[in-house]
Amino acid sequence: MPKALKTYVRVVDGVNLWIGRAVMLLIFAMMGVLLWSSVSKTFFLPSLWTLEMAQFLMVAYFLLGGGYSMQLGAHVRMDLLYGSWSDRTKTWVDAFTIVFLIFYLVLLLYGAYSSTSYALEYGERSYSAWRPYMAPIKLVMSLGIFLMLLQAVSTLIKDIAKLRGEDLTAPPGGRPGGTPGGTPVGTPGETGGGATEGQGEQAAERSGEARA
Repeated sequence: MPKALKTYVRVVDGVNLWIGRAVMLLIFAMMGVLLWSSVSKTFFLPSLWTLEMAQFLMVAYFLLGGGYSMQLGAHVRMDLLYGSWSDRTKTWVDAFTIVFLIFYLVLLLYGAYSSTSYALEYGERSYSAWRPYMAPIKLVMSLGIFLMLLQAVSTLIKDIAKLRGEDLTAPPGGRPGGTPGGTPVGTPGETGGGATEGQGEQAAERSGEARA
C-alpha cells in the first residue's frame, strides 16, 4: 500500500484510540449527574438541568467513542453466515459492506453540518425548562460523525491491504500484524516466538524426566 495511505491509517487509528479512551470517563460524569438528580429530588428542589445534561453526556460518549468501537470491531453484528466463512471471504464482505457505511456517514455528516449551522446562526435553544443552547452538543455530534467517517475509510483501507497480503492493523502497544505485546502472529516454525515457545516446552519436559 502507498505510504500516504499507511500514514492515514496510523494517524486516524491513533486519534480515535486517544479520543475513545478519553471519552470513556464520560460515563462517570453521567453517573455523577444522575446521582445528583436523585439526591436533589429527594432532599432539595429538583434540578432543571440534570436530565438533559445526562442526555448530552450520553450522546458525546456514544458518538465520540464510535470510531474507537469501530476500530476494535466492538459494534454489534448479526451473524448468520459470517462466522463460518474463511478470513478472506470475511474481508471481502467487510470491504464491500463498509462502502455503504461510508455513504451513510457522509449523508449523516451533511445533515449534522446543516443542523449545526442553523443552531449557530440562530442561537437555537432546547424547548425544555432549562433551555440550553443546542450548538455545543451539535458540534460534538458533528465531530463524532466525522471521526467515525474517518475510521470507516481507515477500515476500508485495512481491508483492501489485507486482501493484497498486507496487514496494517496495529493493536495498542504492538506492531502491525502483531499481538498487543508486539509479538508477531504466527505458528511455531513461522516466527521466532513460536519456535522459542516449543523449545521451552521441550526443555521443561526434559527437566521433568531428569528429576524423575
